[in-house]
Amino acid sequence: MGTPDFAVPSLEILIEHQYPIQAVVTAPDKPRGRGMHVVPSPVKRTALAHGLPVLQPSSLKDPFFVQHIQELQPDLIVVVAFRILPKEVFTVPRLGSINLHASLLPKYRGAAPINWAIINGETETGVTTFFLREQVDTGTILLQARIPILPEDDAGTLHDRLAKIGAEVLLHTVRLIEQGKAVPREQDDALASPAPKIFKEQCRIQWNMPAVRIHNLVRGLSPVPAAFTTHAGKTIKIFRTHVINQPSPDAPGTVTVSPSSLFVATADTLLAIDELQQEGRKRMNVEEYLRGYRIASGDVLK
Repeated sequence: MGTPDFAVPSLEILIEHQYPIQAVVTAPDKPRGRGMHVVPSPVKRTALAHGLPVLQPSSLKDPFFVQHIQELQPDLIVVVAFRILPKEVFTVPRLGSINLHASLLPKYRGAAPINWAIINGETETGVTTFFLREQVDTGTILLQARIPILPEDDAGTLHDRLAKIGAEVLLHTVRLIEQGKAVPREQDDALASPAPKIFKEQCRIQWNMPAVRIHNLVRGLSPVPAAFTTHAGKTIKIFRTHVINQPSPDAPGTVTVSPSSLFVATADTLLAIDELQQEGRKRMNVEEYLRGYRIASGDVLK
């Protein structure tokens, strides 16, 4: 059970190692892109490419869907980047239901663990497999793997690395369960931290914050949904920045412009904008942007 790109390596590794997959459950097809064409999820595309049956219930509590899962009598349900399963579904398999989560649980329970780890300036994260319980991301831990968060990482690059290592950890977990060697351990709720879904207003840059915090916000939201600011009534998404160890000479949000650079004053030091996108235009580096857009030293981003 899974939907986005993050879940694809996990599905592929189970196929590669010839585990008999009775069905792949994913979200219904949705309209996407400028043309709003209805397209299948990445997981559905992968499943169909391998000739696997696909289920796309609009509700996971739908009696017909629950009955279908019961009739399949699966040994194990594997969940990667999917919706919250109701108890009547995750209790069906004789060996239980497991989830692959992109954090070192109990840290960063919730929908956006990759984003929040970077936003909060963490230097390490990882993946966790665990048995499902009714409370989200609280089940007994099976396996974990740690990786560093590199200074140059953003949510996109970290996502791809975690998806790859996560698939390996998932395969190892399935093998342990298959062999009866899995040793689950309880999570310490006292160490838990949240990673809730990110909403648009949380992506607006507050220039009166320290430069490092803004830099981490940009990294944690790049490439999507992307941190943003406004100039002359236009929204500007910012994808890449770096901190300048030079005190801000102006009020937060004030820009300093040269032919090849754009610096913004923050609560402490300057922040250099490296890659950005004005609404209605393509994503570009700062030099290309400055050649085609009017912004002057002393202007203020809001």
